[in-house]
Amino acid sequence: MTRSTVFAPFDLVEGDVRRGILLVADHARRDLPQDYGTLGLPAAEFERHIAYDIGVETVTRELAALLGVPAVLANFSRLLIDPNRGEDDPTLIRQLYDGTIISGNYPLSEAERQRRLDMFYRPYHDAVSAATAAVAKASGRAPFLFSVHSFTPSMQGIARPWHVGVLWDRDDRVARPLIEALAADGALVVGDNEPYDGALRGDTMFRHAIVNGYPHALIEIRQDLVAMPETARGWAQRLAPIVEAIDRRPDIHEVRRYGSRTGPV
Repeated sequence: MTRSTVFAPFDLVEGDVRRGILLVADHARRDLPQDYGTLGLPAAEFERHIAYDIGVETVTRELAALLGVPAVLANFSRLLIDPNRGEDDPTLIRQLYDGTIISGNYPLSEAERQRRLDMFYRPYHDAVSAATAAVAKASGRAPFLFSVHSFTPSMQGIARPWHVGVLWDRDDRVARPLIEALAADGALVVGDNEPYDGALRGDTMFRHAIVNGYPHALIEIRQDLVAMPETARGWAQRLAPIVEAIDRRPDIHEVRRYGSRTGPV
């Protein structure tokens, strides 16, 4: 893990905001601020999916470069606080994750919870909001948000058959053609709202896309397929022409409020 007395909660990748596309990576890094130590965990736990989405930083940076678009990456481990959760979600700060007890998160005072929200979670979301607004202003269109994640090949001892999944709620403008394009490769097992459901109230896509009626999708790539830099770059190269093709669809850059399966927006 990288240590620093000055800890930036997010990183911005420069790109052409006039393109109308923004990439986000909520779980790109496994870093912790120096004053949190290791949250009581051995170093090996930070090699696991519980600390970050393996391969996502490389995929996101390479995809941003191929498309020439900006990206926002969270710089902190989700073990500190999970930016892809609502502020009232019980899994926002985990005390137990896939069999591992995070002793540094228990007990957790309300003051410490607010500190993590104020120092890490909210600055990251403020950065996503600012980048989204910059893309909207420069392009003059509804921004197309594309969120990059990865998932572990097995969870709680259960193997997952999908190579890649696409998560969405009610707006399938991006999700449907993305699923179809990926499934055109007969060697891929593509999940539609697998291995997770894309309707998660308060998550990043909810906060920055769904409530605004912006086109979006969240992709989950199985981690063994992007664990090495060369395979991660390969997935970025696979995704770039698909994202480009979706971006050219006539309805993509329109504001359309489809709402959410989680309730009123």
